[in-house]
Amino acid sequence: MSRTTVATIHLGALRHNLARIKEMAAPAKVMAVVKADAYGHGLERVARALDGAADAFAVAAQGDGLRLRAAGHRQRIVVLSGPDRAGDIAEMQRLQLDAAIHHESQLQWLADASPARGLLRVWLKVDSGMHRLGFAPERAAEVYARLAAMPGIDPEIGLLTHFSESEEFEGTETPAQILRFSEATAGLSGPRALSNSAGVLGWPEARADWVRTGGLLYGLSVVAGKTGADFGFRPAMTLHTRLVAINHIRRGERIGYNGIWTCPEDMPIGVAAVGYGDGYPRSAVSGTPVLVGDRRVPLVGRVSMDLITLDLRDAPQAKVGDRVTLWGPELPVEDIAAQAGTISYDLTCGMTKRVLFVEDEN
Repeated sequence: MSRTTVATIHLGALRHNLARIKEMAAPAKVMAVVKADAYGHGLERVARALDGAADAFAVAAQGDGLRLRAAGHRQRIVVLSGPDRAGDIAEMQRLQLDAAIHHESQLQWLADASPARGLLRVWLKVDSGMHRLGFAPERAAEVYARLAAMPGIDPEIGLLTHFSESEEFEGTETPAQILRFSEATAGLSGPRALSNSAGVLGWPEARADWVRTGGLLYGLSVVAGKTGADFGFRPAMTLHTRLVAINHIRRGERIGYNGIWTCPEDMPIGVAAVGYGDGYPRSAVSGTPVLVGDRRVPLVGRVSMDLITLDLRDAPQAKVGDRVTLWGPELPVEDIAAQAGTISYDLTCGMTKRVLFVEDEN
């Protein structure tokens, strides 16, 4: 019997989620964010599923843009960190990638670039409060003018920013960022892009000309206490494995490394073939839910590299070989992330090379 841990990617869910995003954000266009290997779902796989439906793809680095062009995708591709060195400019021109421009060093590289290689489309990034990448709001007009004067820059200059806490729908920081961005870009022409996934959900006034959605595309939520399904999105990944053993352990015996969980009675303990070597979080605590067949049971003891242990008292019919679901449509990954002290994005991005990926059209 195979011990392979399998991640099933639901292509139909990806298409459903993009269609819902487009409906919610209309008339804004949608950048499908496929950075971090499409949040762990597979860059080429996701791009192929969404080809012709996404208005653009957004990636973190130029290398991902190269992969998409090599796979035949002709949509706009926006590199959200822009060029990392001067030599990147010529390659971006060759690949016809859009570049986010966020730092003074990039301006000098652009000024030195040869316009003979083709015009480069750029997005001027304004730091409206995230304080990670971007020009200070008071510099936006000056930097815009410098870009507009460069012969190698496409005359349509995009304007973008990034929210720091848009998942807090009652918070005050996102309205403040919207205002700072609006004031900084007043009088500047070009398409605007403000909203990430949570921005699309909670801040309709910030949808502007483009939205950049990552998490929602994969059916994921970072809103505390909510799942993607709560907003009408479908999980695009199911992670599953098999039971490889069932052991009958006596009351008072301790389970797993360091014996952090003790059997309260004589009971069956299941062993499933998955662990942090596959990307399942080691920080998941006892009580984290797992599905054995269609029965929900708790993880007990410490997650190890290759195995987890399960309390099977509520699944008395379980047998070796049964399917074990770690997350998916019937067991939201957000619930697992909460038990592990992290977010759903972290879990889907964390799959390792030994996980087998398969595709499903649903």
